[in-house]
Amino acid sequence: MMVPLAPVFALGASPDGGSAWLQLVPFVLVLGIFYFIILLPMKRKQQKVQEFLDSLKVNDRVVTTGGIYGQITRLDDQKVQLQIADKVRIDVAKAAIGGYQGQPQVVEAANQ
Repeated sequence: MMVPLAPVFALGASPDGGSAWLQLVPFVLVLGIFYFIILLPMKRKQQKVQEFLDSLKVNDRVVTTGGIYGQITRLDDQKVQLQIADKVRIDVAKAAIGGYQGQPQVVEAANQ
């Protein structure tokens, strides 16, 4: 007994090929929505954080994402030295600086 090929095309693709392109439209729309709602704002936020970290300078009063308040005494590419009390200095990662003291934080803590 021979099975006709016509029922195979009933699963979504027509023999002329036009329907296959039509099925890609919702997928492209979902990708576009994903980009504009999730990826683009995240990219802007990362750019804002990077600009903040690049603008840090010695004597800035900052707070880390862990809640440590201090004054910058030395800057490197990857780390910052903070004076947290008289004659007490600690090194922290530059990425751990959350914002300036008394202002809203630019970088959120990892557990938020």
